[in-house]
Formats: sequence, structure tokens, C-alpha cells
Amino acid sequence: MNSITHIEKTVTLKAPVSRVWRAMTDAREFGSWFGIELAGEFVEGEAISGSFPHEFDEAAILEFQRKLGLSPTRIRVPAKPLVFCTVERIEPERYFSFRWIPYGIDIEADPDNEPTTRVEFKLEAVADGTLLTIVESGFEHVPVHRRQRAFMMNDAGWSAQAANVKRYVEGA
Repeated sequence: MNSITHIEKTVTLKAPVSRVWRAMTDAREFGSWFGIELAGEFVEGEAISGSFPHEFDEAAILEFQRKLGLSPTRIRVPAKPLVFCTVERIEPERYFSFRWIPYGIDIEADPDNEPTTRVEFKLEAVADGTLLTIVESGFEHVPVHRRQRAFMMNDAGWSAQAANVKRYVEGA
């Protein structure tokens, strides 16, 4: 695990940068591998809303928190639609970033006042395809009572999402 300030995951995808870029920045494609239905497109400086098409299994989430050694908290099922994120920067085929509430389904998260973290996707052409680096930073600003939970749940989440995007772009 990285420091409590940021998470970093890297994955090499056997696909050209242009294909990975589309999976990162086309809202419909992003939603396909991430598991959210987004309304609209990613636009710098604008929020994008969406909804989760599946039900949340709170018992499984509580058990997962216990397995991570956390004091489990219930979840708040997101309203439909919810603001998923606010896009910060788009640099074609190189860099995409947004801000969101980390582990925002935590019942203890305050959606109206919660500090956000920055999520960055960095793409680099490599011999085998594309090196994708995912960085989420700013956990030091998350309220102390949620910081470790938000960090650990998102750390596990980004490991799963890296595998999801790999399957998605490689067509496996």
C-alpha cells in the first residue's frame, strides 16, 4: 500500500494509446468498464452525472471492510442520478483527470461538504501497447474519521478497476 495521501496503480494494456484513450474519456465506454451509466460527455470544468445500474450488496461491503481490518460502516445508496465527478483536465491521448468524493457511498460521507480527491489517468505508449497509470491523491484532506476507510476501499477499488479496463480494452 502507498502512503495515506495517494494511491497509484499501473497496468500495461495490449492496445494502442488511441484505444485506451477512448476507453478512458468516452463517457459511455468509461461507464462500461467502471460500472456506471453516465449521462453526457466528459468536458473540462464540468460535472457529469450518472447512476449505478446494479444494486449494492451492503452485507458484502461490510464484510469486505472487516477483511481489510476496518471498522465497518453502512453505505448510503446513491441518489439517481448522482454527480459522479467533475472533470479537471483533458490532454488528448496523454492525460485525463477528475475530482470526486472518495468512497462516496460511505454513510459517514457528507456529500455537501466532503473534500474531493483527484483521480488521474496517465497514458504512455510502450512496446507492448499502453502503460496506464491511475493515481488518486488528496486523501490527507478527507476527514480523519473516514480517511483510512476511504483510502483502503478506493485502493482495492482501483485494483479491481485496473483489471476491468484491461479486460475491456483487450476484449478478453
